[in-house]
Amino acid sequence: MTEPAPATENLVQARGLSRIFSSRASLFGKKRVLAAVSGVDLDVPRGRVTGVVGESGCGKSTLARLVLRLLEPSSGSIHFDGIDLAGVPPPALRTLRRRMQMVFQDPYSSIDPRYSVRNAVLEPLQVQGVQLDAAAQDARVASLMSMVGLNPTLAASYPHQLSGGQKQRVGIARALAMQPDFLVLDEPTASLDVSIQAQIIALLEQLQSDLGLTYLFISHDLGLVRYFCNRIVVMYLGRVVEILPDAQAAPRHPYTRALMDSTFEPDPQRRRVVTLLQGEIPDAFKLPPGCAYAARCPQASARCRSERPALARDGTHSLACHHPLS
Repeated sequence: MTEPAPATENLVQARGLSRIFSSRASLFGKKRVLAAVSGVDLDVPRGRVTGVVGESGCGKSTLARLVLRLLEPSSGSIHFDGIDLAGVPPPALRTLRRRMQMVFQDPYSSIDPRYSVRNAVLEPLQVQGVQLDAAAQDARVASLMSMVGLNPTLAASYPHQLSGGQKQRVGIARALAMQPDFLVLDEPTASLDVSIQAQIIALLEQLQSDLGLTYLFISHDLGLVRYFCNRIVVMYLGRVVEILPDAQAAPRHPYTRALMDSTFEPDPQRRRVVTLLQGEIPDAFKLPPGCAYAARCPQASARCRSERPALARDGTHSLACHHPLS
């Protein structure tokens, strides 16, 4: 295996990361190309929670899979703890994946319905070739289930016998089985009731504190991301448009401001009038030459429609905008 470089502040670092997909509009139609992720630079600091937020279809989940090399990038580089993942051969990558795991969005489909909870939790050990006797396996399953707030007596149960929240806890226990350093959380609460969402977020907070985990948290819920994450990466149609240095930082990109203004405020005294975005979302297969958000942006100028803004540092923020908000 490639030797890791000395430890740096960032556990994960991506530069110029892109993923291109192609399809045809019909059987005999012309080939179309879609940049699901385009030129993304991403830093994930150790022991912190980095959020990635944006509307559905902006490339968040594709980015999550690229970071773990579950998808091969079309271009760009990914370094995990100083190791260039592109240069790691498959056998060594499998071993390295003990340190990086993923919790998927849909707990109903991410667990094999033929597996008991015990088998689902032990599956990563079997894949990694970790040999344990029956007693050690039982002890590991009981420990992991207790860690995620499940009664170990549920080990013999099957997914159809569990609630959505319990299934997601099983998914988290499975992700923790190899004692990883890094978890990618791909909208882990999106399929759950609001009350269960709060329980899962509280569990993830506790695990992050107790185990010193590093999270990449993918979500479309900016309110949740602002509560849970230390820094926020905002994506729009495959590109990063703003990086907020902390959860309470005021947005400077018009798109980020629109996202924040659209979040529901439960306190009646603090509710505001939501201003609807005007204009159409561009066709992802045929993006305009300038800023992809220009057709919906009240700040847009002729320059925005002809020249694509690059992501650049502006004070404490990084943003891609010709006319940032003050």
